[in-house]
Parts: sequence; structure tokens; C-alpha cells
Amino acid sequence: MSITGLTEMWDRLFTAQTDPPPLLVLITAAVALVAVLTRLPWRIGRNAITIAHEGGHALIALLTGRKLKGIRLHSDTSGLTLSAGRPTGLGMILTLLAGYVAPSLVGLAGALLLGGNRITLLLWIAVALLLAMLVMIRNLFGIVSILVTGGVVFAVSWSTGPEVQAAFAYTGVWFLLIGGVRPVGELQRLRAQGRSPESDADQLAWLTRVPGLVWVGFFGLINLAALFIGALLLASPWLADLDLPTPPGG
Repeated sequence: MSITGLTEMWDRLFTAQTDPPPLLVLITAAVALVAVLTRLPWRIGRNAITIAHEGGHALIALLTGRKLKGIRLHSDTSGLTLSAGRPTGLGMILTLLAGYVAPSLVGLAGALLLGGNRITLLLWIAVALLLAMLVMIRNLFGIVSILVTGGVVFAVSWSTGPEVQAAFAYTGVWFLLIGGVRPVGELQRLRAQGRSPESDADQLAWLTRVPGLVWVGFFGLINLAALFIGALLLASPWLADLDLPTPPGG
């Protein structure tokens, strides 16, 4: 690639785009909310939540010195991350803790980038993370899921204009922020029915002697906080357009 081509790519990645129309922010939020609350869109989109969930386990396992064995993504939107190391201790606790909060925290990181109008950079970071994760996938469905997801993100980032990129990025980040909350409720419902005895929360309860319900509550608080902060960041163009009254003495 020529110097000119590298310069153009650098500019494309790191140049801030213009603020999106406030209506786009609201519409993408509504689309993401509908996708989370309706059965078929959620059934499809939940694969992205699972990718982030298992990616969270994998990243923290590596950062805490555990040996990552592999990741499996299943067609029922469940997943499994295998790592080797001490079965107890801080590393194992943090690895288990990371899964349910990862989608919301990834969404919050995306909201920070979108708040700085780094839309193309966000999409390319997403592609890079998916490629890094692909190396550790150990089943066919998981490989297909990562390739399809990464292919869609890359196609949008490479072949579409700023408006389409903005709509896609905002919808995706809203979906992670809102969709990160729903699995926590699903987890507790399964626990209450006795159908998830080896969930992340129950394994954390065994390791820490803190009840599983407390860990479920912790997941929920983190994800709701991420949703609140992320929503403020994403809604900043819309909030800036509001003609708010000036406080007395302001």
C-alpha cells in the first residue's frame, strides 16, 4: 500500500465524523429496544450478546494469567469458554465475573467512541476484536457466527457512506447496552426454576461464599449503570438540540 493510501486510511479511521441527526439517535434506540423485546429479532441478535459474553470471559482469563483453551458458540445462543489454571482464586473469580457484564461494558465503550464521533474507528475495532476471537473458536457454528458478524461489520465500514455507518453503529451500541440487561433477568429466572445450577453466578457463589442472587444483582446493577451512562453519551446530540431553560442566576 502506498504512503498516500496509508494516509487516507489513517484519516478515515481517526477523523471525527459529524454529529448524527438527533432523530437518528432516537430511531436507532427504538429499533434496538424492539429487537431486544421481540422474540425473533432477539433470538437472532442474542448471538452478538453471546459473542461479547464469551469474549469477556476469554479476555479476563488471559489478563489474569490463565491459559485460554478455546471458545464455543452454540446455535441456541449459549456459549462456553474453557481456560486452564487454578480452579479458585482471584483470576477464576474475575473470569467468571466478566461474562454477564461484558456486553454492556462493550456497549459503553462503543458509546464513548460514538460520543467522540469516531464511528469508522468503532467499526474497525469491532472487526479486529472479532478476528482475534476467531482464532480461539472451537466449533463450526461459532466460526460461522463470528465470520458472518465480522463480515457484516466490515462491509458496512468499507462499502457504505457516513449515514449508513452511523445508523448501523448506533443501533449496534444501543443493542449491546439494552440487550446486556435482559440476560441477567433470564439467568435469575432459570436459577429460580433450578435449571441453571452451574451458572456463572452459582460458580461465583461457590468460590466466594456470597449468595448467587447477590451476584445476579451485581450483574444487573453494572449493566443498568452502563445503560444509563451510555444512553447519556449517545443522546448528547439530541440533548444539545433541546432548548432547555437557563437556571436562575445562570
